[in-house]
Amino acid sequence: MGDDDGVTATRSWGEMLTGIEARLVAATGDDVATWGRRVRDTALETESEVRAWLAEQGITGYGQMVLVMERFGYPEFFTASADELVDGQYAAKPALRAVYDAVVRTALELGEMHVQTRKGYVSLVGPRRTFAVVQASTRTRVDLGLRLPDREPGGRLLPGKNIGNGSCTVRIPLATVEDVDDEVRRLLSEAFVGNR
Repeated sequence: MGDDDGVTATRSWGEMLTGIEARLVAATGDDVATWGRRVRDTALETESEVRAWLAEQGITGYGQMVLVMERFGYPEFFTASADELVDGQYAAKPALRAVYDAVVRTALELGEMHVQTRKGYVSLVGPRRTFAVVQASTRTRVDLGLRLPDREPGGRLLPGKNIGNGSCTVRIPLATVEDVDDEVRRLLSEAFVGNR
């Protein structure tokens, strides 16, 4: 979804790099370029060696991921725009793009959040962490994964494993825009509030 849709909160991986670098500087005092030079100077040749060395330096998580990519190259999904990533997810299932758009519009009404595009799914991230994931799981279904640890599967709520990054506890299958109804809005709101 681009700015012409009124949605400006969508971020690609590349845009997320600014935040990752800020956290790296806050934790270590040095930026990605400086750490990238240090990694190259080690002459380590494998990703596992570089990861182990970075862990010894206290660099884990996204900071480590970016520095490994600095050393071995960035994958195409990292350099793609948010729109390109979403377009790619729905290229073979264009009828589901409207379902995705309806979920994102509904989520953006909840409060301060952003839409973080990935290669195979989109994370809905509140002020503290991811509270939902939108994933085109099949040609006929979008799954809305929700981080609701106190909710058990039942009714429309199905187990959330295999959705996004694995943080979702339940999911709701959505086949049409009409499926993004009041119940979905309530559950999205519950996940948003419970994870901020």
